[in-house]
Amino acid sequence: MSATTETKTILKGGEFLIKETSFADVFIKDEISEEQQMFVQTAADFITNRVLPHTKELDKQKEGLMVELLNESAELGLLGASVPEEYGGMGVDFNTDSVINEEIGKGHSFTAGFAAHTGIGTLPILYYGTAEQKQKYLPGLANGTIKAAYCLTEPGSGSDALGAKSKAVLSEDGKYYILNGQKMWITNSGFADILTVFAKIDGEKFTGFIVDAKAEGVSMGSEEDKLGIKGSSTRQVFFNNVKVPVENLLGEIGKGHKIAFNVLNIGRYKLAVLTLGGSKKTTTTAIKYANERIQFNVPIASFGAIKHKLAEMAIRCYANDCATYRTSGLIEDMINNLAAKGTDKVMAKLIAAEEYAIECAILKVFGSEVLDFVVDEAVQVFGGTGFSEEYPVARAYRDARINRIFEGTNEINRLLATGMLVKKALKGELDLFSHAMAVQKELMSVPDFSSSDSEVMLMFGGEAVQQFTDQFDKEQEVIMNISDMLIELFVCESVLLRTEKLMSIRGEAATSLHVDMARTYISDALERINLSGKHAIASFNDGDTLRIMLMGLKRFTKYDAYNTIAARRRVADKLIEENQYCF
Repeated sequence: MSATTETKTILKGGEFLIKETSFADVFIKDEISEEQQMFVQTAADFITNRVLPHTKELDKQKEGLMVELLNESAELGLLGASVPEEYGGMGVDFNTDSVINEEIGKGHSFTAGFAAHTGIGTLPILYYGTAEQKQKYLPGLANGTIKAAYCLTEPGSGSDALGAKSKAVLSEDGKYYILNGQKMWITNSGFADILTVFAKIDGEKFTGFIVDAKAEGVSMGSEEDKLGIKGSSTRQVFFNNVKVPVENLLGEIGKGHKIAFNVLNIGRYKLAVLTLGGSKKTTTTAIKYANERIQFNVPIASFGAIKHKLAEMAIRCYANDCATYRTSGLIEDMINNLAAKGTDKVMAKLIAAEEYAIECAILKVFGSEVLDFVVDEAVQVFGGTGFSEEYPVARAYRDARINRIFEGTNEINRLLATGMLVKKALKGELDLFSHAMAVQKELMSVPDFSSSDSEVMLMFGGEAVQQFTDQFDKEQEVIMNISDMLIELFVCESVLLRTEKLMSIRGEAATSLHVDMARTYISDALERINLSGKHAIASFNDGDTLRIMLMGLKRFTKYDAYNTIAARRRVADKLIEENQYCF
């Protein structure tokens, strides 16, 4: 039995660096209930039977097809799964929403349209709308009669969202805001009924608005000719003296950044789950092809080079799975704890996502980069046919690339992950600096080589902040190195925890391949951590200090040699036997 929420030790965001976690306290997908499995099957059947047969038509943007599929998903309860029952949704918990979205992540262009509607299209109103706004819009958003889009990015403001030029001015009679401006890269804009739009009141106060997409003065550019997710509608949106009723102001005047940034926390987490589904699907596609493709009178799956690729694809999927569902469990537990103390569940979800913003940023980066690795290797497994649009991996390759840009670029998210960690430490919310000082003191003592690998992060992070003081945020290369270490540490620990939990449930014999995957991933990850550490520490140290720090790096990333070639072969043989990703 897994630990109940009441008996679990629930870490705060970022606290994994300085506190131990028991495997009994983590959520793993393997322990979902029968009811949750029914949601999984519903979503899987819908993607398999209704979406995937139409991927080519979607890519050609067949008139009305995306809307038709969104409506079908609404009829199944998927579109409104996370909307509270009082507004016509299913009101599922966070973990259930996660397993649903993993399946939706296998839907190529449809995934983009679905995610934009259920995420950034719906959540601003769910979290920040007035009672009247929620009652007016949420039932339609849940049942599909209202489609939504989110208008934040402008030609001159991407990552710098607060640099937006769109402007809103209150009319003389006080009944409307007159909106002018331009937005770009707006997903679902071609068929959306309502738009969440961000503009500056009087050119100063960044504020959110709910705008009728059919209102006079709203116009759309032509569909963008994109590299991937071609089936999703992406247009520029223009606002020319659009009258927005004052009752459609969303949230507080001048507080639009809260809406934009907090919704992105959930968006980043959901993107990680979606990429997980895409990664597993593409790995299965590559396995099936390797079993079918005959060269030199044998399936190419029998070749060591191909086995290595299939195994590494699966290992990275496994790592993403471990880290993603661990975070889902953390968010779910905090929601339940807050709700038990009287917090509204919707507000509890918002608070929990904000608490784990560091982990959400980590997952967004890791998940999108795992997917990019997987689709690239899949094309290689397919060889020449992989470069043909007649085969499925070409589409997967193209569709995956946007995920490193969506929801804040991976560069921005790397900067955010470490930046948020340092801010928490400076505010006293996380006791990072005393731990970092203890690690530095330990470096001067006789080494016992029993340190945890998280100490390497504390060593470099603490030293870097001390060296650069108030200029730390300007040292982006160093921050990126530290973030890469942070990502690997969180993922490694997540892999270890899930594997330990599986061993406790199934026994060692039944989890030997999981152990192979865990040990292989951790072995390689420590090499990557070591390299990132070398880059970082050499940039702000020299002489004896550099020598000591490099010794510490070697000490903290020490790991017994493991036969990863044999481990990958064992993992690949299981994948080939099952003819699918099976972990």
